[in-house]
Amino acid sequence: MNDLVRQHTALTESDLEWLHLLVSEWQLLSDLSFADLVLWVPTRDGARYVSVAQMRPNTGPTSYQDDMVGHLVPRGRRPLLDAALDEGRIVREGDPEWREEVPVRVESIPVRREGRVLGVIARNTNLLTVRTPSRLELTYLQSASDLAQMIAAGSFPFPGQQVDMDASPRVGDGLIRLDADGLVQYASPNALSAYHRLGLASDLVGHHLGQTTDELAPARGPVDEALVKLASGYAPRETEVESGAGVIQLRAIPLKPKGVRIGSLILCRDVTELRRRERELITKDATIREIHHRVKNNLQTVAALLRLQARRMDSEQGREALNEAVRRVGSIAIVHETLSQNLDERVEFDEIADRVLAMVSEISPGKTVRRTGRFGILDAEVATPLSMVLTEILQNALEHAFATGERGTVEVHAVRSGGTGPKRPGDGGRSDARLLITVQDDGRGLPEGFDPRRAGNLGLQIVRTLVEGELGGGFDMLPGQERGTRVILDIPVEPHK
Repeated sequence: MNDLVRQHTALTESDLEWLHLLVSEWQLLSDLSFADLVLWVPTRDGARYVSVAQMRPNTGPTSYQDDMVGHLVPRGRRPLLDAALDEGRIVREGDPEWREEVPVRVESIPVRREGRVLGVIARNTNLLTVRTPSRLELTYLQSASDLAQMIAAGSFPFPGQQVDMDASPRVGDGLIRLDADGLVQYASPNALSAYHRLGLASDLVGHHLGQTTDELAPARGPVDEALVKLASGYAPRETEVESGAGVIQLRAIPLKPKGVRIGSLILCRDVTELRRRERELITKDATIREIHHRVKNNLQTVAALLRLQARRMDSEQGREALNEAVRRVGSIAIVHETLSQNLDERVEFDEIADRVLAMVSEISPGKTVRRTGRFGILDAEVATPLSMVLTEILQNALEHAFATGERGTVEVHAVRSGGTGPKRPGDGGRSDARLLITVQDDGRGLPEGFDPRRAGNLGLQIVRTLVEGELGGGFDMLPGQERGTRVILDIPVEPHK
């Protein structure tokens, strides 16, 4: 719509915002009218109309099989559009049109903002299934007529009341029509069922909806009066009402077709099961976070016990082995601590990597350990083994790359690539996203004839097992470009940013 309005019309940005607000609300008018809506806006030269938006009803058959958005028609071809635009009134004159052997009644509703007519809504009703209307359909049509008059007068939609139509109640969910005093004139079967879910034992017709709703809801203290006013339809608002038996969502729409409130529409939806499932998910998430928190605490306890044992060791080799175990356990604990603070099983691994770097750098004062690039967000099943791999590689570099007392630098560089397209077929559904990690030191380099795949070092065995077996990636150790050693990890990851 933005492109069409800016390309073909002389409307301002504030006018465009008004049209967006209208389009966000007009599913309501379409459903109440049982009709398709097409928004036509005059072009910059006034010689044509361009259709910038279209809506089909959920309550009846469509009268347009094709998409009308972007169509241009010359002025004069559709007299009802001309009359509504020029005279600023709703135009209903004329016989039904025939489209593919389907009779269609066409009405034109001017769209007014601050005294100016911005465009015209063509309301197209499929007459093929017309029958004697029920009380519900008559209420729908009367409410649609009131809303159409408000659009023509510039009093609907309501400024500053942007509605999320995916979350708000719709016409078919439940509709209640109130008079100016807040008394129920009509309640649809779905609306009545929703109130029965709250605990209502009688009919709604003739009762004051605000007071009835307040009696069904638990004591709310100082907001009782606000609930009564909202459920009475005095202002355009949304809320939820919860009793011990259920939860319903309410949306109030005051009706002011001639500038004076004649009543209100209340849309309602029973969201009891939806809220129950949401609470179950919240409880599940809280339980998972608590488990991660307890695992982290247990791992920290294990690390503390190993640290105590290391202090009592007489053997320097044994003490160093226990300290390595402490760091391995600590790297896993860092991941679980991060997971305990998240709502899902994914973590921002850059934070974990920085903490691992800080933890490992403590074993070799005088060495600089730094990170460049970004790891990004990783799934927990990748983050846990990767934190251990990073710990082992850094420990190995700090212990073997430099002579005692020698200063040096170890740099970890991470970059992600690919992952913007769909997962590749025939590859187990695996994404083409990759995480390439390079750990470069400026130390003494690899011993002559060193083969990382046959080295008996426990740390390198752990790295090979985790990278190739658990992460499904590649691992290699090469001489640095100028000096030192370069470790390369190539790991497939999900395409999270």
